[in-house]
Amino acid sequence: MKTILLTGFEPFGDSDVNPSIEACKKLDGKEYNGCKVVVREVPLRYKEIRKCIESYIEETTPSAVMCTGLGGGPTINLERVAINLANARIAYNCGEKPVEELIVKDGPTAYFTTLPLRKMLEAVEAAKVPVKISNSAGTFGCNQIFYDLRDYIETNNLDVIGGFIHVPPLPEQAMKRKSASMSLEYIVRALDAALQATSEILGSS
Repeated sequence: MKTILLTGFEPFGDSDVNPSIEACKKLDGKEYNGCKVVVREVPLRYKEIRKCIESYIEETTPSAVMCTGLGGGPTINLERVAINLANARIAYNCGEKPVEELIVKDGPTAYFTTLPLRKMLEAVEAAKVPVKISNSAGTFGCNQIFYDLRDYIETNNLDVIGGFIHVPPLPEQAMKRKSASMSLEYIVRALDAALQATSEILGSS
């Protein structure tokens, strides 16, 4: 059976919950078309993210990696591209706040996702969850793990597809900021649909 590694971040900032990892936990162990989901939590610590994703890949030997994290908008954002830049608006949980730093010295300017974005988009839309393809994953931890993931896959010539999804804040998080939100149920529904679409690609390969 093939494995899909699904990751979410620990809470950060002024919140004690992160909907990305909470939604992922609901899908741990679920099977899709001969693929089993394995969930792991990632610390939002600047120098630990790369080591963490590498160790999880070595541990689980996945055929696909789908990383998730908290965004700020009203939709599920299927991210298309990660850029080689860390420029934090707020500090990581470790206290570091990189400004215009390269994530990987001498690394490519950007990496594109290798997840089936269009099929994922159609699947999430069919699940009746607001979703879009996004062309900017930002310059904080979410972009960093996306870039580190793709760089590790490419530099080690791994037969693994991978990419990143931003999820909205939960209603209780959005109340403080008066911002858009999405229920955990709908976030789980979206990730479930994205995993189904991804498993179909793996099943045909």
